[in-house]
Amino acid sequence: MLTVRAIQPEVRDWSESIQVNGSIEAWQEIIVSPETGGLRVAELAVEVGAHVKRGDLLVQLADEIPRAELRKNQALVAQSRASLELARANYRRAQETARSGSLSSQQVEEYRINQATSEASLASAVADLDSSKVKLSHTRILAVDDALIASKSGTLGEVAASGVELYRMIRQGKLEWRAEVDSNQLGFVEEGQIARVQLPDGRSIDGVVRLVGPVLDDDTGRAVVYVSLPENATACAGMFATGRIEFGVRPALTLPQSAIMLRDGKAYVWLLGDADHVGSRLVSTGRRMNGRVEVTSGLFAGERVVAEGGAFLAEGAKVTVSANSEPVPGVLP
Repeated sequence: MLTVRAIQPEVRDWSESIQVNGSIEAWQEIIVSPETGGLRVAELAVEVGAHVKRGDLLVQLADEIPRAELRKNQALVAQSRASLELARANYRRAQETARSGSLSSQQVEEYRINQATSEASLASAVADLDSSKVKLSHTRILAVDDALIASKSGTLGEVAASGVELYRMIRQGKLEWRAEVDSNQLGFVEEGQIARVQLPDGRSIDGVVRLVGPVLDDDTGRAVVYVSLPENATACAGMFATGRIEFGVRPALTLPQSAIMLRDGKAYVWLLGDADHVGSRLVSTGRRMNGRVEVTSGLFAGERVVAEGGAFLAEGAKVTVSANSEPVPGVLP
């Protein structure tokens, strides 16, 4: 006669969730590229994997030509100022001379126009000077925010064109899980819900739903749910991960996994009846958590179930209930 341990279903509050898959990506990417083209890359100051702060130097472009243009434009501004001073002095003298009748009004007007032309020339020279200052500042490419260097495509010594990618950075080092949900699951997901992400190496991290995609993809029929991951997450961008999004708590009638027997694709449990005879019963199962299984139908609280070893039992067999079994309610030990 076999000895078995008897247990009773246990009601536990389990979170309801949906199982989803998706990739881990950068929260936001920053593309580092020159704003001014045609300059040689003189220095690539950081390497892949480095953490940079806002304002840190990333790339130094050769600045000989921009500095020469700056000096040239500074000289042109000085020249234009001198020309304007001369034009103003000539116009002032012309006005004084005109009072004595020595100059015609037409000649005075020519001096006035000459002064206005000199003022416009100075304004143009100042604008060119400002432009050359901006171009010189573009030779130092700085980090626009705290970030993690994800990739480096620039080459030392190359003449970089405007807009060509030199670095790609993950802004503030933040990652997010972009889980895909179908139209049936979409209605359960809301911002602020907890998401438990299972990484490929078996580690698990918790995130928070940041945004629920407003549209379904035409090809896949799925929407993207954006889940913010903690800053110290050990995940990497590009990983594919599975996980679940939790959206509520519901009581579950549960048994240990060992009490569930699978036969022909169906789930059964062994019940202890009168005089400690056993009989199998078909049940339906649901959620699984921490080695326990939710029984959704076919079993009631208070019924006695064989805890393990169901493969060695037969219908109607008499068993011995071990002393460490759970007591029957209302019966003194």
